[in-house]
Amino acid sequence: MKNIYTYLVFLLIVSLSACSKDGGYYSPAVIDKEYKGSTLEYLKSKPGVYDSLLSAVGRLGLENVLNDSNTTLFAVTNPSFQLAFTNLNNLYAISEKPAQYLATVDSAQLDTMVTQYIIRGTYNSDSLRHQDGLALTTVRQDYPMHARVLRATSSGFVDGGPEIIEILDTKRSQFNRDWIGTTTGSINIKTRNGMVHVVTPDHVFGFEDFITRLTFVPAPPNLFTVIGGRHTVSRESGGGPDGVEGSNNVIDGNPETKFFIGWDPKEVSLTFELNEPAVAGAYTITSANDLADRDPVDWNLQGSMNGDNWVTLDTKTNQAFEQRMQQRIFYFKNIVPYKFFRLNIIRNNGSSGMQLADWSVNSAK
Repeated sequence: MKNIYTYLVFLLIVSLSACSKDGGYYSPAVIDKEYKGSTLEYLKSKPGVYDSLLSAVGRLGLENVLNDSNTTLFAVTNPSFQLAFTNLNNLYAISEKPAQYLATVDSAQLDTMVTQYIIRGTYNSDSLRHQDGLALTTVRQDYPMHARVLRATSSGFVDGGPEIIEILDTKRSQFNRDWIGTTTGSINIKTRNGMVHVVTPDHVFGFEDFITRLTFVPAPPNLFTVIGGRHTVSRESGGGPDGVEGSNNVIDGNPETKFFIGWDPKEVSLTFELNEPAVAGAYTITSANDLADRDPVDWNLQGSMNGDNWVTLDTKTNQAFEQRMQQRIFYFKNIVPYKFFRLNIIRNNGSSGMQLADWSVNSAK
């Protein structure tokens, strides 16, 4: 009888202990991970894991940043680079272009992508627990990124697993629906000069921009800047051409500024008079920073010798911009030099306002 009583007491203690530890989800104890060397030395201490990242860092001259500066690194492993280059080279093979490697891709584009993972300052998961996460900036160009702490799913429990960090490319948009993110597989690795969070291996390096950036074909020379001239619009924003959202913003070459007007009446013309006539064979339109329903959808481009008689050079309908601040290039056939070029925006994407970041008319190839 005594043995039975002892056994029942033991079961009760185990049961209470299990209930107090479970809490309905898996909540592991925080394990401090610390590496006595620098962030750069930590990467080098993991052969076969960060070789591609180290190669990119070396090519871009970022070793000192990871060795001496206070940074937070979202460390991208070899599989992430492999996925990106496999996708790129599959596309290149179709176009009969030579394969690209870390040593050969455009260094300017590679720099922009690599530095998105290197954040100015030291941030562990505790510092990212704000309800909406935390705005971060990269070590170069002060590019805006965003990070927040989440819980992974474990054993069927949503948010019942260990903590992870989601790092997001904001695309310079204030709307999080435009952001592209990835998550970590390991976090809070403290080094002598910073913090390392390891990105999951199924992440494709470049935040979905790898192929876009490395297959981007720049527009021909911009006649507005090469020749110069005068820009006017058929109707202006309330602040005038030099206002915060005035028409001069569309010829400043800065996609972060824009021309914004109410969309009633539902049409507006933007005209550029060149200092001298020139043959054009392309034009560009760049979407603005926020609401896509303000984007132009239908428009036409016209040319004129005298500003009175106009010839339609190109017409577009039902157009869409996949990203904010996206420049699109449109080519057309033309051998005639015109002094005036006019972009007539006929329809927008449904908003009560219309916005445009930039436009240009470009020389024929």
